[in-house]
Amino acid sequence: MACLSTPLDQQQQQSKKMIRLKSSGLSNSKESSLIECDDELSKSALFAFRAKEEEITKKKMEVKERVQAQLSRVEQETRKLAEIRNDLEALEDPKWKEGLMVRKKVDLVNKEVKSLGQICLKKEKEYREAIEAFNEKNKEKAQLVTRLMELVDESEMVRMKKLEELSKKFELFAYK
Repeated sequence: MACLSTPLDQQQQQSKKMIRLKSSGLSNSKESSLIECDDELSKSALFAFRAKEEEITKKKMEVKERVQAQLSRVEQETRKLAEIRNDLEALEDPKWKEGLMVRKKVDLVNKEVKSLGQICLKKEKEYREAIEAFNEKNKEKAQLVTRLMELVDESEMVRMKKLEELSKKFELFAYK
């Protein structure tokens, strides 16, 4: 039969035949064969439409299943991330806060030690300078004491000489 073309072509042909039939006034027998062909065309067009509709529904379901699978994976990953977050929070050491406080205290003490170290270095420098000054004064004192001793010795020697001279003069004067 001539009814084996595509559904769209069949519909167009059917409408053309119907128009021809109406305009030419053909007999009932021909009209009935055309009606049968029309029914066949309608059925095949309906079948093609339903097939397309089923194909669309099938693809729609496939896409829906893929989206659902992706959503399930996302939900699983979200749960995994939540578990990891909980594990990380559980890993927080209860002594962490105390450790943080001790660390802050260590930092404060470290600053104090640093400033005290600087003060100590300054005092050590002053101490060394004082020792140097002390040693210099002691040397100067020793030199002055030595010089004083020398002067005292010289003075005694001079006085002894004068005493001896006076004694000799006195003896000379007394014997005369």
